[in-house]
Amino acid sequence: MYLSKMMQPLIFVKHPNLSSFLAILLFSLFLLGNHGDARVTLPPNVTVPAVIAFGDSIVDQGANNHLKTLIKANFLPYGKEFQGGKPTGRFSNNKTPADMIVEELGIKEILPAYLDPSIDEKELLTGVSFASGGSGYDPQTSKLVSVLSFADQLTQFKEYIGKLKGLVGEEKTNFILANSLYLVVAGSDDLANTYFTIGIRRLQYDVPSYADLMVSGASKFIQDIYNLGARRIGVFGAPPIGCLPSQRTLAGRGHVRVCAEDYNDAAKLYNSKLQPEMEYLNSTLVQSRVVYIDIYNPLLAIIKNPHQYGIEVIDRGCCGTGLIEVAILCNPLLPTCVDSSKYLFWDSYHPSNKGYSILINQIIGKYISDFF
Repeated sequence: MYLSKMMQPLIFVKHPNLSSFLAILLFSLFLLGNHGDARVTLPPNVTVPAVIAFGDSIVDQGANNHLKTLIKANFLPYGKEFQGGKPTGRFSNNKTPADMIVEELGIKEILPAYLDPSIDEKELLTGVSFASGGSGYDPQTSKLVSVLSFADQLTQFKEYIGKLKGLVGEEKTNFILANSLYLVVAGSDDLANTYFTIGIRRLQYDVPSYADLMVSGASKFIQDIYNLGARRIGVFGAPPIGCLPSQRTLAGRGHVRVCAEDYNDAAKLYNSKLQPEMEYLNSTLVQSRVVYIDIYNPLLAIIKNPHQYGIEVIDRGCCGTGLIEVAILCNPLLPTCVDSSKYLFWDSYHPSNKGYSILINQIIGKYISDFF
């Protein structure tokens, strides 16, 4: 995808003198010089040195491999089509949205997990993911499945900043932090699991008040990373969770397996509260670009008109029966579909590489200019 945007750049960092400006300019050229060809044309004089991700399994690049949790994907058939059939902990048959975005920006081919023990200094400079499958804005969500909470991810981010300062100094670290692109992806597990399937929060909250709890958690986290130096922050809304194959199975009127509309209504309500909160933060956090990213409507459009996108199956995942298999239920003992590119979903919860590709192309085309 090639996007030409002729705009004036937003100045994120004030440079006290010419020498420091030139030092940072040379450093940015070093960061961007050898990571492949960018597919996105950025505005003049704008750089994106790194991509940094927080959230849940959509952008978990392997963090859960190192946790004592059942929410893992470090075994086949996950990764079946990833770099020669290598399961890495990504909840996908191939790449995740984080990988696709960092590649579109021409930074590097894939985004590693911060907890990956093989990560090197160069990888740290160009971005990592702190995301953990099963996490959410509600602190109870991560506790239920023993994964990294947003508080844990924030702690790791602070540690990461310390490592950057040790590698390149404070001034260059501040440049990286201010000009990187941040992805914050969560909410699905809060609604689908904590609220509806497990249901522990339904004893305390109705849907509107639970949505308020989630938005409050999201808002606080955005302000926390802003206070640590983040400026270009993309916050993903919730998808139509009632149309995920697993939720069709669990709540879609038995064998009929229609979309669970009460789940979708909850996602829409949450999104309707999240979007204005993000717009408020964008207007009040100085020099920030906090961008709400709608994923609900693009995914629903594919579900309603799959053949328009070259998709044939939208109500089952490619793994096993496709009705309920996810994480350990999608394992090497199960067969997979013959052609995953015909399926919108890889397992019963996560889109396939084809599904992600369609969505990310649309998102980049619609939102990339909002960050600059």
